Amino acid sequence: MMTKVFRSPARHGYAVEVSPFVPSRVACAAAQYYGIAGCGTLLVLDQTETGICLVTSWQWGDGLFDVAWSEANEHVLVAGGGDGSLQLWDTANHSAPLREAREHRQEVYSVDWSQTRGENLIVSGSWDHTAKVWDPSLSSSLTTLRGHEGVIYSTVWSPHIPGCFASASGDGTLRVWDVKSAACRLAVPAHRAEVLSCDWCKYDQNLLATGSVDCSACVWDLRNVRQPVNQLLGHTYAIRRLKFSPFSKTLLASCSYDFSVRFWDFSRNQPLLDTVEHHSEFVCGLDFNLHIPNQVVDCSWDETVKIYTPGCLSAGPHGTGL
Repeated sequence: MMTKVFRSPARHGYAVEVSPFVPSRVACAAAQYYGIAGCGTLLVLDQTETGICLVTSWQWGDGLFDVAWSEANEHVLVAGGGDGSLQLWDTANHSAPLREAREHRQEVYSVDWSQTRGENLIVSGSWDHTAKVWDPSLSSSLTTLRGHEGVIYSTVWSPHIPGCFASASGDGTLRVWDVKSAACRLAVPAHRAEVLSCDWCKYDQNLLATGSVDCSACVWDLRNVRQPVNQLLGHTYAIRRLKFSPFSKTLLASCSYDFSVRFWDFSRNQPLLDTVEHHSEFVCGLDFNLHIPNQVVDCSWDETVKIYTPGCLSAGPHGTGL
């Protein structure tokens, strides 16, 4: 497995996302001192034939915990910070954020940009137990959604249903929200421990996955949430983030505080396809490249961003995108 590595000394990676426009471009949200204290850095990186180079970077006064690219402008991204702020950055403007918003009362741990046509919205999730929806001006939030009884770690727009997003919380639940009515449509008691991540299947509007402190990932069908479609066991510490593949309905990846990234096919009796152990600290950020089938990007508290294609995806049925 060939791996390209970018080192960011004294910056511990929390999130990575591949550009929806530029196949080689990756953003990474990072923090000093493991996010406990110190500043944050937003890195924009480009993949080359031989490695990864820095395009630009910005410093922020507090740790940065998540990043999302605009789905409408290839130069623009949004990040969430430990000071409760959202910042809008522009790769064509190297000095300061275009805009910032400070409505959350605690850390913003999740940001996501809507993917369905006909809307252009940002959702944020915070340790203050609220999710907020914004337009890209970040002037003031359009709506604040309350219902979680714990920290919100993950907020993800549905790629299928306009005005719909999911959230995962320290209260153990997965929730599905309707922005127009500002209401929670479904609350799933997904785990008996904190839920740190959720994601939507790109091929089925009813399928979501959750990753938890209980070391398991669960795949849920929203039409019947009494029990998961599959429970994915193998990690030995909390699952920090998980992502569905953009190329295969039943493939997903998870990264963990056990220093590993695992790849799963939840349609199989033995769903674990591969375990990649190439970090020496918590793996916090994970994404699939939308443009290059089966290419994966991750980042870790070990101060590295890595780009690679895992062995299980470079051959066989998943390798063809089927």
